[in-house]
Amino acid sequence: MKLFLVITQVLYLIFIVLWLPIWGLSFMSFDNGIALWNSLFVFVIGIYPLVVITCSIAAWLQYRKSKNRRAVIIDVIPLLWILGLLSLVII
Repeated sequence: MKLFLVITQVLYLIFIVLWLPIWGLSFMSFDNGIALWNSLFVFVIGIYPLVVITCSIAAWLQYRKSKNRRAVIIDVIPLLWILGLLSLVII
């Protein structure tokens, strides 16, 4: 369990490094004007590091309370961003 948490958080750290240029490029969505969907797109990409930090802290707190299943569920929430990015790359 502890190994799973460590491995996923190292993976999240790698993706935070890759996140910065993607976040910068996401502002290009405003080239055709400002709209709700453009703002939402940039917002969802922009909150990724906050979600990673929050979920990592919450997962370790749940692990410390011996609630391993809940810790895993909380820890995989940031994978939604990674899977979304990978789905765009594959398509």
